[in-house]
Amino acid sequence: MNNFSLHLATKVLFGQGQIAQLPTVIPANARVLITYGGGSIKRNGVLDQVHHALKGYSLFEFGGIEPNPTYETLMQAVEMVHNNKIDFLLAVGGGSVLDGTKFIAAAADYAGETWEIVTSRGKKVTKALPIGSVLTLPATGSEMNDGAVISRRETGDKQAFMSPFVMPQFAILDPVTTYTLPPRQIVNGVIDAFIHTMEQYLTYPVDAKVQDRFAEGLLLTLIEEGPKALKEPENYAVRANIMWCATMALNGLIGAGVPQDWATHMLGHELTAMHGLDHAQTLAIILPAIMRAKKAQKWEKLLQYAERVWNIDTGTEDQRIEAAIKATENFFQQMGAPTRLSDYKLDGSSIPALIEKLKEHGMTQLGEHRDITLADSQKIYESAL
Repeated sequence: MNNFSLHLATKVLFGQGQIAQLPTVIPANARVLITYGGGSIKRNGVLDQVHHALKGYSLFEFGGIEPNPTYETLMQAVEMVHNNKIDFLLAVGGGSVLDGTKFIAAAADYAGETWEIVTSRGKKVTKALPIGSVLTLPATGSEMNDGAVISRRETGDKQAFMSPFVMPQFAILDPVTTYTLPPRQIVNGVIDAFIHTMEQYLTYPVDAKVQDRFAEGLLLTLIEEGPKALKEPENYAVRANIMWCATMALNGLIGAGVPQDWATHMLGHELTAMHGLDHAQTLAIILPAIMRAKKAQKWEKLLQYAERVWNIDTGTEDQRIEAAIKATENFFQQMGAPTRLSDYKLDGSSIPALIEKLKEHGMTQLGEHRDITLADSQKIYESAL
């Protein structure tokens, strides 16, 4: 196992009715900006719950943060922070709202050109406004980590940044708030959590037995509960397990002391930025292609994955690996996520432009071995057609 430093700084309040605990985690004199997305929290009553819990607080609202939060929209929120002397941000929604709120927090007092927050990968951030969250869409794990992904319409960019200064102080996870999610968002959330886990698990062995078993438990739970969530949207136990899986998949625990990949995400980000596919849709396309392209490098962990997650233990090693990849594709398809670019009527003509974007963003050596070159990325895109 590799050396690691792990600090899980976010306080989690999990379970039904926990929104009522907001006054225990936000200072009474705070000027709070509530950030949210398209307005579903108004229709499902979550915003009313937040207002009721924070009765007597100085509250402001900023809505309209997109599924892939854009720099242009977020800078409007930064202006609102300045105009109203906001000193606390409360993100109410899913990962995109949280990611956008992290950027707002970092940009509020940033001295330089604010897009540098993203292009520097967060290295230039030295302070940020405090953040809390009420999660309504389990998927990204952003409620308990220091990362965010931001898009810019002007340039067609979609890039990630990380900073300890934007780590949420608390996360309220009430599974009931997820009951009204449309099927597409359930599918996206389950697949996003699944692939977050795979990015940290499917690399090469370092004898990290605890992390491996944690990761395998998350994968097995998502495989078991994901289809149930589509059939039984108000099954509390199912929703609770999926919600906690999504948080645990990217809060740092399973990635501590192990090599990590993230090439699937980097290639997927460019597809989202260029073609508007949902984040999880791109991941379901790219992961199987990378599993096949880097089979030799991931051989031992692929065999472990086949046996422990899919109970595949017969046939040659190559047959078992291919069966595990097929099982992964079948799971994504069972959940309702296609696994080929052609399923979205993409014919590959944009692949040269995708490669140029990867080059522009410095994504020229990807994967746990940093051995996925631009030429390799092109072959991966082509194999996913």
